[in-house]
Amino acid sequence: MQLASILAPARGRLRAPFPTLLLSLAFAATALLQQARAQNGSDDVITQMKQATQRGDKARLAALLPQARGHLLEPWAAYWELRARLGEASASEVQDFLSRYAGTYQEDRLRNDWLVLLGQRRDWDGFATLHPAFRMNDDAQVRCYAVLVEALRSGTPTAAQAAEVRRNWLGQRELDDGCLTAADRMISARMMSPNDAWKKARFAIEANRPQAARAAVLLAAPDAVPQFDELNASMAKFLAGRGIAPGKARRELVVLALIKMVIADPDMAASQLESKWSVMLSPEERNWVWGAIGRQYAVKLSPAASGAFANVTKNADLSDDMLAWKARAALRTGNWKEVRAAIAGMAESTQEDPTWVYWKARALHAQGGDERRAEARTLFESIAGTRGFYELLALEELGQRASAPTRPAPLTPEEKAAARSNPALARALYAIEIGLRSEGVREWNYATNLHDKGGMGDRELLAAADVACQREIWDRCINTSERTKGMIDVEQRFPMPFRETVVAKSEEIGLDPAYVYGLIRQESRFIMDARSGVGASGLMQVMPATARWTARKIGLSGFTPGQINDRDTNITIGTNYLKLALDDFDGSMALAAAAYNAGPGRPRNWRNGPVMEAAIWAENVPFNETRDYVKKVLANTTNYAALISGRPQSLKDRLGTVGPRDAAEPEPNKDLP
Repeated sequence: MQLASILAPARGRLRAPFPTLLLSLAFAATALLQQARAQNGSDDVITQMKQATQRGDKARLAALLPQARGHLLEPWAAYWELRARLGEASASEVQDFLSRYAGTYQEDRLRNDWLVLLGQRRDWDGFATLHPAFRMNDDAQVRCYAVLVEALRSGTPTAAQAAEVRRNWLGQRELDDGCLTAADRMISARMMSPNDAWKKARFAIEANRPQAARAAVLLAAPDAVPQFDELNASMAKFLAGRGIAPGKARRELVVLALIKMVIADPDMAASQLESKWSVMLSPEERNWVWGAIGRQYAVKLSPAASGAFANVTKNADLSDDMLAWKARAALRTGNWKEVRAAIAGMAESTQEDPTWVYWKARALHAQGGDERRAEARTLFESIAGTRGFYELLALEELGQRASAPTRPAPLTPEEKAAARSNPALARALYAIEIGLRSEGVREWNYATNLHDKGGMGDRELLAAADVACQREIWDRCINTSERTKGMIDVEQRFPMPFRETVVAKSEEIGLDPAYVYGLIRQESRFIMDARSGVGASGLMQVMPATARWTARKIGLSGFTPGQINDRDTNITIGTNYLKLALDDFDGSMALAAAAYNAGPGRPRNWRNGPVMEAAIWAENVPFNETRDYVKKVLANTTNYAALISGRPQSLKDRLGTVGPRDAAEPEPNKDLP
């Protein structure tokens, strides 16, 4: 019998004040899962269907679907089969699927896919009929189609509709039909400007998405498309072949060509701008190009960034990403006035990020004066806590240190039973357990965050996290518990699986176990069989070559690459490599974490320059992934230390300062891979 068929009607009965009913439902769910686990043959069918989906084998999917009927993951099987042939499916087939699997993740995901197809077909009546039932609302293209349908039906687009289309369109990296079509409608109705299309083209060129840029140029100035194709083929040839840039379209094409040049060679772009194009461009256009040049210098940690940004006459002309790098460059030079000015130019939503709340407060405090210091304190208070890197730093600015938060009241049997009897959570966990992690994670996230408007409440999230914790699905345990807003269960957010092994291996080589746990939590979320796209494996995500080098370095005899997936061996190799990296970087946790993520060569270069707070150094790490990684590992470490020791902990003490290596000191591990 299918789990959903038992549990779906039960959800309506959960309001009844009968705790025993809830417990019996949980026991029924557990028994059914045990029954499902015994159906290995059926699991094989599901696995085969996933493989057929990846191959695009429609015939195989159709042949296998009858064998998947009644399986716990039948909704996935049916979704894969219909999704593979959705372009040829009838509306009645789609409606039958939506009815059969009503309330599931797969129902709403197929609704999303069908809405995209209806939009592409310009079936606005069909779209309008189906869209109100779309629960996830997580697809920008579908949202653009929805706004377009509203505008078409009313006859006159509104400013709010235009603003939503603009936001979604500018925020997308890839070319899609929905937002492009909606933007075209808004520009034709004069609710959006051709300038919006030129801005989209700039963003697309910066992201190396030339087709998206070309589509935007087609909306802004159709006659300019041949010239765009020319500059896209060779920006140097395009710029060399033009002595002047008359008219808006020609100037914008020059801006696009200069942006392409900035990415390849910012020095050449700066020279071209100063010697030839600056006088021909508008102030806004010049500011944008200087912002692009400044950002490129800042990403390279070049002192030239300050000079480039100094040429910008109006911060409001820059994108938030440019302003972020302007603020970072100013942090490196200690120019707090420029830090504050750059942050003030960002969109309000960007300024509300804890990163910029913290640095704005620091800038205000550094500039002095009672009013500024009072405003800085208010900003620190607005984010202070243990939830992340800047929240922890703000806490210390207020004279406090990180302590393990008081755990919320224990979950009741009813709350636990309600989570265990949730059919979407049950399907998600089962999918993960049979190797369909991607599908399981998506369904889990849907159940906790999207099935009901606003997502689950805090107590429901803690109960769902508890289910995952008990099953040792640690990534869902952590990620779900992290979503609570008004309470923190620190043991869910910072679990310590394999504690005896981790502590023993760490202390054996003089490594802080909290640092190891902080790194594992970020690397793999304690997923034993985790494997990255570049081949790193296991709890500590060790690369094969790194594992071989470390095994030789520590005298681990008889090591073979296959052993890296053994838990204890993975921890042994990972902790020893981390300790070697820490020694190589003078005990700097921030530098060693960066080396673990990006390889040691890059942070060896990144540390060159002035001595600075490690927090400023971390914020200036050029790679987005590594910057985020370093901050999260150090925040994790501080929280784990508070949990392990039972005493307040300082993130600042762990950060210290970063600067060039002392040339007089020998490099302990020069060959560190």
